[in-house]
Amino acid sequence: MENDKLKTISNLFEDSEIRSVWDSEKEEYYFSVVDVVGALTNSNIPRNYWSDLKRKLKQEGSQLHENIVQLKMKAADGKMRETDTLDTKGILRLIESIPSPKAEPFKIWLAKMGDDRINEVFDPELAVNRVVDYYRSRGYDDKWIKSRLTGVVDRRKLTDVWKENGITKGYEYGILTNEIYKEWSGMKASQYKEYKGLRKESLRDNMTDIEVALADLGEIATRELVKKHKPYGLRENKEIAKRGGKIAKNTRNDLEKELGETVITSKNALGYKYLEDNKKLKGKSKTGLKENSDIKK
Repeated sequence: MENDKLKTISNLFEDSEIRSVWDSEKEEYYFSVVDVVGALTNSNIPRNYWSDLKRKLKQEGSQLHENIVQLKMKAADGKMRETDTLDTKGILRLIESIPSPKAEPFKIWLAKMGDDRINEVFDPELAVNRVVDYYRSRGYDDKWIKSRLTGVVDRRKLTDVWKENGITKGYEYGILTNEIYKEWSGMKASQYKEYKGLRKESLRDNMTDIEVALADLGEIATRELVKKHKPYGLRENKEIAKRGGKIAKNTRNDLEKELGETVITSKNALGYKYLEDNKKLKGKSKTGLKENSDIKK
């Protein structure tokens, strides 16, 4: 639902230009703070408004101030200049801190989201219904949705088994998942997403049923192999992940041999595509950010 959030932000800013940068490694957007301030306030000099607010945040020890990242963006004079940016989460917190009539609908929306999540704590079925409604609204049929939810449960079973076998850090799960994907698809998950023209969107939501089946097979095979051989730690689990991915690879090879064509496709389920893709920035940032002023069209 990340793109719903971006759409809401876009509607809030109306016709104002909000410069943005896409970080392909972190899979996160960074927005120009001055542009956001200018869109939400009546300040004649948004930069001064932001300077005063930033000073106040620093004095208060706000974590928001600590999350500011300086990146080079194209200024009005056409030159690349460093400017303060925040990621999506930071921008949401910034909006909440600005007293502006334009921000009120957004604050109400955030409050409703918070209320909905609290209700889901007491009645988890509400969360399941929300997911089902979300997928239905995007054209997925109930058979696909049921399969997707089953896949989520199977994925949790795999991560639980990994945890029992010495995998405790978040990045380790990503490494093991990539081992499975590389073995059967030839690509890491991030490369697969790029191949399909995705950013924050779910990879599996944009796979064909054959691709999903292969991804599921690789993970299920890995889970069963881990349960059987009891590897411990990252190195041993990587070897098992490769073996699980190879089982899916063998299935892919057999199917492609019969079909006479590849089953890996760049097609996705998006109703839009990203423009001005992947221009590398040469700034002080070490995050490998890529410029993209157009979020989506």
